[in-house]
Amino acid sequence: MTMDSDTGRRLRDEGCETAEPVAEAPASGRGRRPASEDEARVSPMMAQYVEIKAANPGSLLFYRMGDFYELFFEDAEVASRALGIVLTKRGKHAGADIPMCGVPVDRADDYLQRLIGLGHRVAVCEQTEDPAEARRRGGKSVVRRAVVRLVTPGTITEERLLDPGRANLLLALARRRASESAWAYGLAAVDISTGRFSLGEVEAAGLSAEIARLEPREIVMAEAIHQDPGLARLWRDTAAAVTPMGRGDLDPASAERALKEQFGVATLDGFGAFTRVEVAAAGAVLHYIARTQLGARVTLSPPVRQAAGVSLMIDAATRQNLELTRTLAGERAGSLLAAIDRTVGGAGARLLAERLAGPSTDLALIRRRHDAVAFLVGEGALRAELRGELARAPDMARALSRIGLERAGPRDLAALRDGLLAARAIATALAGAGALPGEIGKAARLLAGVGGDLVETLGAALADELPLLKRDGGFLREGYRAELDEARALQSDSRRFVAGLQARYAQDTGCRTLRIKHNNVLGYYIEVPQAFGETLLKDPWRATFVHRQTMVDAMRFTSVELGELETRIAGAAERGLALELAAFAELARAVMAQAEGIAAAASALAALDVAASHAALAVELNWTRPVIDDGLAFRIEGGRHPVVEAALTRAGEAFIANACDLSGTQPRPGQDPAGQDPAGQILLVTGPNMGGKSTFLRQNALIAVLAQMGAFVPAASAHLGLVDRLFSRVGAADDLARGHSTFMVEMVETAAILNQATRRSLVVLDEIGRGTATFDGLSIAWACLEHLHGVNGCRALFATHFHELTGLARRLDRLSNATLKVTEWKGDVVFLHEVVPGAADRSYGLQVARLAGLPSSVIARAKGLLAELERGDGGRGRRAPAAELPLFAAAPPEPPPAPAPRPDPVAALLDGLDPDALSPRDALDALYRLKAARAQGSG
Repeated sequence: MTMDSDTGRRLRDEGCETAEPVAEAPASGRGRRPASEDEARVSPMMAQYVEIKAANPGSLLFYRMGDFYELFFEDAEVASRALGIVLTKRGKHAGADIPMCGVPVDRADDYLQRLIGLGHRVAVCEQTEDPAEARRRGGKSVVRRAVVRLVTPGTITEERLLDPGRANLLLALARRRASESAWAYGLAAVDISTGRFSLGEVEAAGLSAEIARLEPREIVMAEAIHQDPGLARLWRDTAAAVTPMGRGDLDPASAERALKEQFGVATLDGFGAFTRVEVAAAGAVLHYIARTQLGARVTLSPPVRQAAGVSLMIDAATRQNLELTRTLAGERAGSLLAAIDRTVGGAGARLLAERLAGPSTDLALIRRRHDAVAFLVGEGALRAELRGELARAPDMARALSRIGLERAGPRDLAALRDGLLAARAIATALAGAGALPGEIGKAARLLAGVGGDLVETLGAALADELPLLKRDGGFLREGYRAELDEARALQSDSRRFVAGLQARYAQDTGCRTLRIKHNNVLGYYIEVPQAFGETLLKDPWRATFVHRQTMVDAMRFTSVELGELETRIAGAAERGLALELAAFAELARAVMAQAEGIAAAASALAALDVAASHAALAVELNWTRPVIDDGLAFRIEGGRHPVVEAALTRAGEAFIANACDLSGTQPRPGQDPAGQDPAGQILLVTGPNMGGKSTFLRQNALIAVLAQMGAFVPAASAHLGLVDRLFSRVGAADDLARGHSTFMVEMVETAAILNQATRRSLVVLDEIGRGTATFDGLSIAWACLEHLHGVNGCRALFATHFHELTGLARRLDRLSNATLKVTEWKGDVVFLHEVVPGAADRSYGLQVARLAGLPSSVIARAKGLLAELERGDGGRGRRAPAAELPLFAAAPPEPPPAPAPRPDPVAALLDGLDPDALSPRDALDALYRLKAARAQGSG
């Protein structure tokens, strides 16, 4: 954008020279010494800017000037590049041109959204006095300004800046020594936009997984944590903005006091038991909120402690591999979340994402959630009614937060009105539904009677059409305030009032040409012909009319009554807005008086939205309720991959369902049950490329996630024992920034799995060892299988192209083989995508290479080489069979190969015959030869 004439005028008014725009950014002049005393002078406006900017380092300063937010110096250069707006120069500072750009105030949210999305922080500097006041002070006074708010990725509340379906978490970290060589971390997560506040503590090994689960927008921590070399990769890999804080900002002695002050309590015992490091993290997050909100009181729910082990632990690599909430490309579309989301409101969408990110390990809670889904599956009419009302309910939690921050607009009040109306309708519907399962019954109790008379009050107060900002006025309904109606009438009907006064004066004086007029110098005045004006200067009129001005052919007067009318007209808009703002404050106080009940109702609506979403999904796609217990079962019949199935359905194709059984084994008969812990099965999956191995592996992991988040699952039936940790090593990636190859990343992730998996864990591994030499990779894969079997004892799916590993099933009693069926038709490979017991004998790599478009000459050469290798005369490139590998020496000997069949002489003769070319004599001779050959073969 370019700077308009108003911008230049504003700068001139505040003592800054102006110049023409330039196409490129000039040098900022930093570090340059002024060439003269004149150059060293600083304009009052620029002195004010520099002072405010110095107090807010690290933030782009939005400096309010009239209808624009202006940025100067390096801020202007950064914003110009980030926003794609034109950089200009305006005046001089310290002898150098001043880079400058600006954005209109009425479009500031759009630009803020883009800057925040890029990780920038913005200090919003507003004019705190009327420019007329500055002019009255005289001299070189500039309009007083102050930063009213710091906008950071983790502290935004504006509806237009927020993603409706994603929590906007600010996460603070603190730490303590857990041992001489290890740290434990306290985490405090706050969503200012809803008031959510949770605390937790994790060991260092679980920090990355916990941050991945929370998916915060911003992380704040002490400088020492930020500078820890062991965490450098974590800060680099996270998508969150990372903000180090000074040591004094995290004073542990003041953390507990800050918490008590926030909630107005003398002790924290009523909220539960928190560790010292959790309290330290809570103090840090409250300190950062106070700093960014500049004294505005944030309404937060009491802190809830997230105890260790209450949610399924999923590390960052597994989340990425399974594409739970984002695809590998970082998109929501194509993820599991996008495939299962049938919510109709923003709060429900956020709760769904939260439950998917952290599936529960609380068996009773999971069953209550399944009960709620099952109830709504069976109550189709009630489900439709609930979803209809939920779709009409705005996001009450975020509207309530803005009201508490005094950052709300009229539409936020309307959101609460409409949300409470929907809550009332849903409560009525549930009251007539009979016996309700736990989660739905709890929601019904929270919704019953919420809001009281507040709904009627808001309905009577708010107009049908509402402005975005309260400062625009016009949001109160006619008839709500009599004095406001009068002010509005005076403002809109000023011409009628003036015309009525003019008619009365004309009648009283007998001057039919008397007119009431207005100009910017005199304001309203009475004008009569000069001849009649002389009359008004005499009794009895001179007591009513005061002479103002004599013209060539007219005289102008005023009166007390006209002056009062002018005052009322001039102040009507200001008075009307003041009355509306006062009424808005009253309504906001009434809302906050019931904030706790409203927040609880908003949470109840979100929970109903999620339950109804799961039910709608189950009905739509024929998903079933899983059986969940605390054993080691993992038995799935007719399992399907929800994302792949959705894509195939859109393409008009069917998904091939498959079974999977990893159920744990119990001690053998006659063994001491205390002497052997139950352990899970390992399924070794082989098969061709593109046969569906990765889909099969992922779908079973996703079914476990869906079951433990409280949803139904895409399967004919499922019986699952609780999973405590889910690990997935699928796909290839490198970390070139740290000098790590694809194979190194694979080994790091595999090491994390082998070191952390328990008997209750579910492990999904695909192609371990493929990134190195054949024998090296085979050896590593072999050893990993043995470790999973003998040490971890977990339920696992292990896909591989090392067919030699299938021999392990004869010596590892909890390992079995499965393969993907395939067939060939006229030289082409046909993938059947069906998982069956057994082992694959080939990978069909050449067929897949041909499908991928490799040149035919390459395919032909590869076929020849493969034939030589399979005959065993390929030299050094030959893959040794399992019996020749030292690793397999401990395996039971394979049975000797069956003797090669003797050639059939009759078949050989038949193969050489061409019936169409035989004469009768030739045919007779051939018949004799066949008879002789048969006699020879039988002998």
